[in-house]
Amino acid sequence: MTSEPRTPPQPVPAAAGTDVLAGLTDVLAELLEIEPDRIDPRQPFHVLGFDSILTAEFVAAVNARFGIRLAAAVLYDHPTPAALADRIEADATGPGARADTGEQDGPAAAAVLAELRAHLARILHCDPHEIDAREAFPLLGLDSILGAQFVAAVNSAYGLRERPVTLYDHPDLTAMAEHIAVVRAPAPGAAARAATAPPGPRAALTPDEVNALLDAVRDDMLSVDEAVTLLSSRPV
Repeated sequence: MTSEPRTPPQPVPAAAGTDVLAGLTDVLAELLEIEPDRIDPRQPFHVLGFDSILTAEFVAAVNARFGIRLAAAVLYDHPTPAALADRIEADATGPGARADTGEQDGPAAAAVLAELRAHLARILHCDPHEIDAREAFPLLGLDSILGAQFVAAVNSAYGLRERPVTLYDHPDLTAMAEHIAVVRAPAPGAAARAATAPPGPRAALTPDEVNALLDAVRDDMLSVDEAVTLLSSRPV
């Protein structure tokens, strides 16, 4: 979440001639706060100290750097910086490759993005315009508890059964909106209702929210103690 408008960095297309590995190393060095020459590109990400939050931040930063759309799960199949660089270069130069301009794929995704931004603003208690749709969820302040609440709100709005781990595969609001636009069309007027409704007192947890909390505990996104704290703060 940002209090001042920011101009995002212009993406550098991962085309032939672009040193993708050097770019990945720069992103890693910035996130890990170390010098680029201390990074061995053949080391697995988990050896470099990656956890779930750092993974989401790294993938979001790589997507912004190269103007692409990778899911966090790509690190499982390409577990080192060198392997990930090969994958990005292959995608950029292979048949049907195209640069991602960052624009939404039509009005459906744009409408979903507006609604998701409104739901997220209510959860974060901020103005929707303060939310950068390209910012990784952890950087917006979305922790395990708030992430479970957000996914529960998305499920309720669209009649879905997404699990909290979907935030790892779709690590920012833009990616999440594109995913939701594919699987479900938005309810007419829902974004306006979400944006204009006052926060009011904290309502009782819905069955979807309870299920989201249980999913978060099972998937190790939320500890039992954190779930108990959340449940005790709101009526069930």
